[in-house]
Amino acid sequence: MCPPPCPPRPRSVLAVDVGRRRVGLAGCDSLGISVRPLKPLRRQRFATDMEQLRTLCKSRGVVALVVGLPLLPNGQEGNQCRQCRRYGQAMAHSLGLPLAWVDERYTSWAAGEMTGLWADGSGQLDSAAAVLILSQWLAEGPEPIPPGPLT
Repeated sequence: MCPPPCPPRPRSVLAVDVGRRRVGLAGCDSLGISVRPLKPLRRQRFATDMEQLRTLCKSRGVVALVVGLPLLPNGQEGNQCRQCRRYGQAMAHSLGLPLAWVDERYTSWAAGEMTGLWADGSGQLDSAAAVLILSQWLAEGPEPIPPGPLT
């Protein structure tokens, strides 16, 4: 048994980088070995977003969600972080999946450095950030848990 934090057990998960216009997505295989960016989702009505995500989750055998929280540099939650938390909670409830949160400070910057993409508008940068979120989760956890009450 490892001391906390322990890496989570491998499984097929969907990592989500929530933005105002797009949702970056990344997935891993059921062994947690291969992490790949997925086609980003251009946000529409929430119900439409969930229809598309439900189809994606079913086709990939997704059993949990990992959502990035863009905390402020001091570790506090700002407006964007609270919006991500609300979207993530609602998404987990709608899809019926457990959820884990990951501190995603600076992932968009790091993804831009790695890919050379900067505010390209295609969503590729958002999905590259989701790859970093998922990689971090695979290394550190935490285990996904059922979503809390909607606020």
